[in-house]
Amino acid sequence: MNTLRAKLTALLVAAILLVVLLATGLTFLLISPPRFEAAEDATASQFALIVDLIASRPEAAAVASGDFIGVKAAAAGGPVAQGPTRGMNAALRRKGRSEQVIVSDPPGARSPVISARLGDGRWLLMPMSMAPPPDNRGWALAGWMLIFALGTTAVMVVAVRRLTEPLALLERTVAAIGPDGELAPLPEQGPTEVRAAARAVNLLSSRLKTAMESRIRLVAAAGHDLRTPMTRMRLRAEFLDDHERDTWIADLDELDRIADSAIRLVREEVEDSSRSPIRLDHLVRDVTDEIGEIGMKAALTSHSPVTVLCRPLSLKRAIRNLVINAATHGREATVRVATEGGRAVVVIEDRGPGIPQELLARVFEPFFRVEAARGAPIPGAGLGLAIAHEIVSRNGGSLTLRNRAEGGLEQWVTFPIAADRPAAPI
Repeated sequence: MNTLRAKLTALLVAAILLVVLLATGLTFLLISPPRFEAAEDATASQFALIVDLIASRPEAAAVASGDFIGVKAAAAGGPVAQGPTRGMNAALRRKGRSEQVIVSDPPGARSPVISARLGDGRWLLMPMSMAPPPDNRGWALAGWMLIFALGTTAVMVVAVRRLTEPLALLERTVAAIGPDGELAPLPEQGPTEVRAAARAVNLLSSRLKTAMESRIRLVAAAGHDLRTPMTRMRLRAEFLDDHERDTWIADLDELDRIADSAIRLVREEVEDSSRSPIRLDHLVRDVTDEIGEIGMKAALTSHSPVTVLCRPLSLKRAIRNLVINAATHGREATVRVATEGGRAVVVIEDRGPGIPQELLARVFEPFFRVEAARGAPIPGAGLGLAIAHEIVSRNGGSLTLRNRAEGGLEQWVTFPIAADRPAAPI
């Protein structure tokens, strides 16, 4: 009921039903009620005429023209209709008659029957010209309302579905966008509105793809072109004295790392290699061993065998960036691999100062650094977390950071488990 289509359908159905109910009520108010008194007066006049004719010829025999008409030995019988009985007696009194009649609905009669006792003890029976109300009038009204409501709802569902199909198409399109941000072309077919929506989405997708490719080419070209002047500057620095040369070389190394990180980030965005099942615990173990061999404190404290579907080289680069980040800024990295809730989990913890809570939402932005929170300035381009986040997302996983209650930072990497698939060697 929270969808636009359901709300719009309910609104239109309720509006139509309300209008019909108001129109029906107004119709009942405007239409004059039946004039029962006029009909009763006419019937009373006929009844009085017949009674007077019979009284003028008391020797007349019983009229046998029907079961419920003529002079009979007994009343018609059946349940008494109280309303018509009171109405007929009132009409007779208005005409100055003293007779008392009974209006009843005898079994087998097609209309109410008037029974009046004559002076000689016989009964005068005559049909009353008023059709009885239908027995199922309540069910008929309920059925009419039910059919009208169902018909209105069906028509509105079809109409609203057609009207909101472009919005539904946009919703399905957005849901189909993968981690790479690309969208398969939509078929431009169907009603006019759907074709127009599909055409607009395809045009938007094409323009976004062109813009992304232009940005990627620009960053790659800039990173590549920076290397030529940096090489000339490095050669010129060799002719400086030792102190100035070391400063120049350190700055050039920093520029080289920034350019190299930017190119790697761009390559991650355009990489489209296929994914294969990999033992995540083996990959993490290899990364911690490599980092430990270069003198950084990193240890795999616990691990469970688990297989994920990923691009092994890029995922290994991402895990390496995260572990180095913890070992560098947090003094020591402890890593564990586990399975939780049907997903593979890699948790990387450190003992550093953590990151201010208000800055956690920005840590995956390119070139964003938090030196004030993480301690002394450390050389780097500020792209390590951005690259790791891009790699993890493109491999179908998620990366989140949170501060530990006892101090330090926690990096959580989660992936869907690739069940019943043999892992490829790393």
